[in-house]
Amino acid sequence: MKLKYYIFCHIAWLLSLVTYAQNGQLKRADNLFNKFSYAKAAEVYHSLIDTKKDTVYAALQLANSYTNLRNPDSAAVFYKKALNQVDVLPDYYYKYAQALRGNENYDEARIWLKKYVEAGGNLNNESLLNDSEFLSTINEAKPEYFLDSVKLNTKYSDFGAYEYNGNIYFASSRNEGVLTKKKYGWNNEPFLDIYVAQSITDSTVNHKNKLKGKVNSVFHDGPITITNDGKTMYFSRNDFIKNQRGKDQIGSTNLKIYKATLIDNKWTNIEELPFNSSNFSNGHPALNADNTKLYFTSDRPGGYGGSDIYYVNLSENGTISEPENLGNIVNTSKNESFPFLNANNDFFFSSDGHLGLGLLDIFKTAKDTNNTIISVINLGIPVNSSKDDFSFFMNNDGLTGYFASNRDGGAGGDDIYAYHKLPQLVVEGNITNIDTKEPVANSKVVLVTPTGEEIATVYSDENGHYEINVERENIYGIKILKEGYIDLTSIITTKNLDKSVSRITENIELNPKIIEAIQNAEFYPIYFDYNKSEIRDIDTNELNRIVNFMVNKYPNMIIKIESFTDSRGSSKYNLKLSQERAESSFNYLVNHGVDPKRIISYKGFGESNLTNNCDDNTKCSEEEHQKNRRTDFIIIVN
Repeated sequence: MKLKYYIFCHIAWLLSLVTYAQNGQLKRADNLFNKFSYAKAAEVYHSLIDTKKDTVYAALQLANSYTNLRNPDSAAVFYKKALNQVDVLPDYYYKYAQALRGNENYDEARIWLKKYVEAGGNLNNESLLNDSEFLSTINEAKPEYFLDSVKLNTKYSDFGAYEYNGNIYFASSRNEGVLTKKKYGWNNEPFLDIYVAQSITDSTVNHKNKLKGKVNSVFHDGPITITNDGKTMYFSRNDFIKNQRGKDQIGSTNLKIYKATLIDNKWTNIEELPFNSSNFSNGHPALNADNTKLYFTSDRPGGYGGSDIYYVNLSENGTISEPENLGNIVNTSKNESFPFLNANNDFFFSSDGHLGLGLLDIFKTAKDTNNTIISVINLGIPVNSSKDDFSFFMNNDGLTGYFASNRDGGAGGDDIYAYHKLPQLVVEGNITNIDTKEPVANSKVVLVTPTGEEIATVYSDENGHYEINVERENIYGIKILKEGYIDLTSIITTKNLDKSVSRITENIELNPKIIEAIQNAEFYPIYFDYNKSEIRDIDTNELNRIVNFMVNKYPNMIIKIESFTDSRGSSKYNLKLSQERAESSFNYLVNHGVDPKRIISYKGFGESNLTNNCDDNTKCSEEEHQKNRRTDFIIIVN
């Protein structure tokens, strides 16, 4: 995030390409540093260290330069060099620790954070001292996002990808094909412009792809957001309009938010928004789903930290309210930036103040039933890394989008990354009366774990239809409860599904018949030899007992059959084997006189419901494996 961090993490930045007279290398280096020309300052500090002049001070300043250039790898090297030579201010312990976290050296970072606290430093986020559990959870979590190929990145900074109507808009400091190459002193790269591409895999994007109209200027422009009707664009730009550059009291030019109108396929009629000021920065505009609110980042006075996220209300008559701070659940004493809201108004943003993997991470907010933000959630790997991760965007499909990062392995300073998510998996079905086939409305549908813990609850609609969200690679029970009907639990598995599958159908029939309770009608499992589906002689006694109950004692009894395997063998093979065992059990009962209509299902579930801990990761005896090779007989109606 080398080109963006300057906007809010410091007081301001200066647009200047002036070369200062040299009164010694150190003075020149400090002069460049104080004017925010960190790339050039780093070169001079390097020279001082090479010639062994003012090495401790030069090392600290060089490390600070690399920190501002968002290069924690190099920053850590020179913080360490200085800290090993002389006592320095405790603030450098903290800076060194943050650089170490940016290098994924979390253990060493904790040591220096503790030294910082012991030296009297104020650690606003004390969770950094005890982040082991957080890091383990992040690393062990099932990924929700999967990265896709991107070819439009360059050796320069590319970020802020925003897709609208088949076009991908993004900010870039690329300058291929441009004769006049004005550079920004902070990192010695060209200024940002807004580009438009038709594909994220287009590697030929150049100056001909610049946004048409009056949005791009000679200074930084972007990122953007566009209204639903496609007629208005809000965008970040330096304080520059009508060829006039604004400055604050110290001569620095901040960032402002402007809007443009689409006329004849060109973005023109540039207008400054009324809440801007030359004395602080506003940037990173983002609209909510119905375009009634505009969110943005600002380091205006009165916030919680370096930069906060604010919003304004947009009226149909064009008036804009005063900015409101989003509050301290999102905003911290550090830096929050790059807000984004998807089609469901889920709120995403970047922060280095919440517990993360290193520098800026991307977070999503969680809300209560009143739509109030109650917490924030780290998006985890691979969206986040130990480096800067920011400018999150999601398409209206809720499954694809983009973000940017300066992580290792990229093409340039900041790169655009594309992602996709797997579609939400839903179990759906119709609940009906087993006799009349009529829908059973308002049935309570409870999603439970194999051990019976309740996860979620929904109710069937007037047509008996229900839908409930589930996760992949799990086993669930669907428990149905309805007054006047027999409770029923159906087992489902979401393991080994194709990635394109988004819905599983599980229709359920409830039996309203209530008859006398059956005495001693608990049926016991029967078991199978390893890799076999044939009924063993030792199990015929239990099967004959079931036949006697169903044929002679309780002619209305209805059951279902569920069969399983142990964990050995592939999941696909075990599913097939368990189905063969279910069929063998069904055939035995039917062949011995049970009406097949009274067995509502016979189904194999493979290794999905082990009765003990004998999974692939546990060594078990043959006797223990035997307990899982079974058929269960479940009484539905007695």
